[in-house]
Amino acid sequence: MTVSQPPLPQLPDPTVVAETLTTLMQNAAAAVRTTMAQAATPCALPYDPTTLTRAMIDFNTAVMTQPAALFEAQAKNWTDWTALWRTMGERAMGQETSPVAAPVKGDRRFSDPAWSDEPVYDYLKQAYLLAARQLQDFVAAAPVDDATRAQVDFASRQMMNALAPTNFPHTNPQVARRTIESGGLSLMTGLSNLLEDVGKGQGLVSRRAPNDFELGVNVAATPGAVVFKNDLMELIQYAATTDKVYRRPLLFVPPLVNKYYLFDLTPKASYLKWLVDQGHTVFVISWANPDESHADNGLDAYVKDGVVAALDAVQLATGEADADLVSYCLGGTLSAMTLAYLAATDRADRVSSATLIATLVDFGDMGEWSVFTSEQDLNAFDRYLDDKGYVEAHDLTKLFSAVRANDLIWSSVVNHYLLGDEARASDLLWWFDDGSRIPARMLKEYGRQILRGNQLKDGGVAIDGVTLDLKAIETPVMIVALKDDHVSAWKNTYAGRAFFGGPTRFLLGGSGHNAGMINPPAANKHGYWTNDDAPADAEAWLAGAEQKTGSWWPEWQGWLDAAAADDKVKARKVGSGKLKAGVAAPGDYVRVRH
Repeated sequence: MTVSQPPLPQLPDPTVVAETLTTLMQNAAAAVRTTMAQAATPCALPYDPTTLTRAMIDFNTAVMTQPAALFEAQAKNWTDWTALWRTMGERAMGQETSPVAAPVKGDRRFSDPAWSDEPVYDYLKQAYLLAARQLQDFVAAAPVDDATRAQVDFASRQMMNALAPTNFPHTNPQVARRTIESGGLSLMTGLSNLLEDVGKGQGLVSRRAPNDFELGVNVAATPGAVVFKNDLMELIQYAATTDKVYRRPLLFVPPLVNKYYLFDLTPKASYLKWLVDQGHTVFVISWANPDESHADNGLDAYVKDGVVAALDAVQLATGEADADLVSYCLGGTLSAMTLAYLAATDRADRVSSATLIATLVDFGDMGEWSVFTSEQDLNAFDRYLDDKGYVEAHDLTKLFSAVRANDLIWSSVVNHYLLGDEARASDLLWWFDDGSRIPARMLKEYGRQILRGNQLKDGGVAIDGVTLDLKAIETPVMIVALKDDHVSAWKNTYAGRAFFGGPTRFLLGGSGHNAGMINPPAANKHGYWTNDDAPADAEAWLAGAEQKTGSWWPEWQGWLDAAAADDKVKARKVGSGKLKAGVAAPGDYVRVRH
């Protein structure tokens, strides 16, 4: 009997191979030049590389001197591994089995069918997941202090993320298939991509997003113009799309990390355009992308020359003495500081309502972010900032990527370096790669006073000599949190409502820090929770909350409507007030790249 053999894979076109090799060699030369230049001009690191080492030593010492936890973990682990080996044997004999370890919801690394259909790959997957779970459980139960536990947990997760079988060509079924199908060309292309990123000198991994987007054309394209600018920010006013608008204008305050147009991505996903379409006269701050000349701009500057100056400009542009203030993340923390500053200087009536989205005012529990705020790391960061006068955008990007390594690092490793693919067109990733610097003084003060010192909630922060008291804020505040937020954990955000002196309402949106914010109603995604009660415990609030479908944007708009009623005026034209229209949106500052 003749057994048919599968057809051999077609060899790649020699011309394509030659072109790929040429590109690879060019990228290799650039990588060598960049590496040599970096070695010749060493600079201070933005972190202390010994912090995690010391934490590991302290952890191991504690475990060795109190071995009961280790013995208990070993006994449990043996039981788990025995169960895995037994189920693999049963599967080999044709029996139906249930997995001992399965990926958690949202883990897309093992989505290829081979990870479940092929016994060898299934074993690799379950063995890896079981080992990762056991290590995480052991760290959680170890007899160490919370700071050491957080540091070791972070280091161990980074290690396990890196060691996932998906990250190696010989243990990833999708990579193995692609390598065979392309005759090895995919690995050559991936190596070329790796060398290209090394040559850029901004670390691994770039998103490699294609040039499918252009500022002012298909992202940051909402019509408007800059009506005010100073050294720290440009203020953009958007053109009305309704015949009448709310009397009160709306000022949006974005964070300093990355650029404001996260909120003005493609028109169908633009939060700012949606606000305009609801009948708001919308203004947004576009922060300057700082250089050495901005090094001495601190919290004082960002409150007074940033948010307060923008409110003053909005008044000049519209003739209205009050406004609705909407803000996000660090922009929300700055807005809370601004509200307290205005209250202390008898100008609280400048803001009629405030919305703080994904915003913390109590930094006592920072979760895994506490790993980066030890005294040693802040000292190292100070040296880095003194050397440059600002933090590089790509260093901030690497920090945020490390916290979500599987989504923002290792998925790119697989796609770009192992499969040889280019990134799909994504407005969100395109924005993510367009980072922004932050000045030295701002980060030093924020790191010491706000993050590590947690002084904002207790009145320990002053602006221009004025002590900030959040309890003095009587402005109605809407606090919007996002359920899967890895930056501003929703329970911590919920707890922040207790620090304000006026009425507050809490709304919980679905999804994470960015995707949960950019949630247009037309997409009908994620859902949200509402509850007019205000128990002290966040879980109690959620237990009594009503879960609703779709976007939280209209629910929030209803809260604004309840305060504004029918107080509307004829639509305002950009530049019709005391501030004239300047350069068209998105302005000049957003285009600055370093």
